[in-house]
Amino acid sequence: MHAEDRYAVVSSDCHGGGQFSDYRDYLESQYLDEYDQWAAAYDVPYDDLKPPLGERNWDTARRERDMAADGVAAEVIYPNTIPPFFPRASLTYQPPPPNAGDAERRWAGLRAHNRWLVDFCAKTPGRRGGICQVMVHDLDAAVAEVRWARDAGLFGGVLMPGTPPGSGLPPLYDPYYDPLFAVCAELGLPLHMHGGGFNPPMGDTVEGPVIFMLEVTWWGNRNLAHLVVGGALERHPDLQIVFTEQGTAWIPPELQRLDYFFARMRTAEGSQEYVWGQPVMAKLPLQPSEYFARQCHVGASFIRPNEVTLRHQVGVDRIMWGTDYPHKEATTPYTLEALRASFAGVPYDEVAKMIGLNALNLFDFDRDAVLAVAADIGPTAAAVDRPLMPGEIPAEAEKCPALVGFGGPQ
Repeated sequence: MHAEDRYAVVSSDCHGGGQFSDYRDYLESQYLDEYDQWAAAYDVPYDDLKPPLGERNWDTARRERDMAADGVAAEVIYPNTIPPFFPRASLTYQPPPPNAGDAERRWAGLRAHNRWLVDFCAKTPGRRGGICQVMVHDLDAAVAEVRWARDAGLFGGVLMPGTPPGSGLPPLYDPYYDPLFAVCAELGLPLHMHGGGFNPPMGDTVEGPVIFMLEVTWWGNRNLAHLVVGGALERHPDLQIVFTEQGTAWIPPELQRLDYFFARMRTAEGSQEYVWGQPVMAKLPLQPSEYFARQCHVGASFIRPNEVTLRHQVGVDRIMWGTDYPHKEATTPYTLEALRASFAGVPYDEVAKMIGLNALNLFDFDRDAVLAVAADIGPTAAAVDRPLMPGEIPAEAEKCPALVGFGGPQ
């Protein structure tokens, strides 16, 4: 390693979507009249999805400038804007459709987003890994859409919709979802569990968003136990799961807890764990930590310095850094400072894996294209290895969790 060597930085967690009116061109013709009526009465509820801030989601030239300034050569793109017929952004809000007609329209809206995303990703070939959205009320339709998305060039994977209590959907440990898991495994498309997408609706009280914020990672983290206990990872050994924007520090104690209970369910004869667990353990030959090491990855957006110290317990080859662009808590425009805060002093080979190579290995990026861009814009090893000092950046930078404690008055 030389100090001037540049890292290939790949963000495993970015967001994007079409401008509100852009989706009309991607809807099937039978929905256009209904779309016009819906759009005429709809007011986008998020200021950061309106111009000029909203342009970061769909303006490819602006996005490329922002990525270059951050030193990011490639990105995985989750949804962010509001697809047709959805009341709010579909990433975190998929309440039960009021009726079958509404479900059909929302499904059409997600298909429109997927088709828009194909064209958006094609503007920077091989460097934007678009994520396909599906609804799981009709798994045959979901499977067909996944196949279409892979053929059309969306290689970022598939976003798993939330299945919280009250959604009208089976829990994630139910074999109901096997057709979706099977097609993702077959096509080499990771299945994404993004934080914020699994909570029950937050409600309309002022307390609701606070409870959402306090519980958001728990609702996402619990999916690991559901996938293991339900046998999805055993039945589909090629299926790869990505847990994004849920933190990293939870993984070692959760794996320890699950391994403990699995051991009790296997061997503690006479215990309640053994009685309840035997029918399940008979179908699961591996320990939860073994399934995780084989099939799970962490989209470690704005990974905190104290989490990096746990990297060997999580798995250096499991961690994929992310900027969370263009969200308000993103590392932008302090991405280099966030990398310094978390990775200064960490061996070069380990940093290279966590901030880029692991994502290049999991997703079907054009490796040569990404590395060529990284050679021009990627941060140097020396720049990342310089520790960030408290007060070196303005206090407003602490909007990003990775930078808490480093901001100061300017």
